[in-house]
Amino acid sequence: MKKTIQYPWKRLKRGQGFFVPALDTDKAREEGLKAAFAARVKAKAYVGIKSKQLGVLFLRLTDETL
Repeated sequence: MKKTIQYPWKRLKRGQGFFVPALDTDKAREEGLKAAFAARVKAKAYVGIKSKQLGVLFLRLTDETL
């Protein structure tokens, strides 16, 4: 069974982000950035650990970080 993730790109303001727990971080990173591109949002993704969970941190970029 495949789980789909609803990425909140349209609800995020510039400079905000969210964390997606994932074991396959490469796949999660790729899917999240594809969703950002589809939503016409400039974003970056960082693999890391939060609250003892491996995953990907997605950040919506501001004009200063471009």
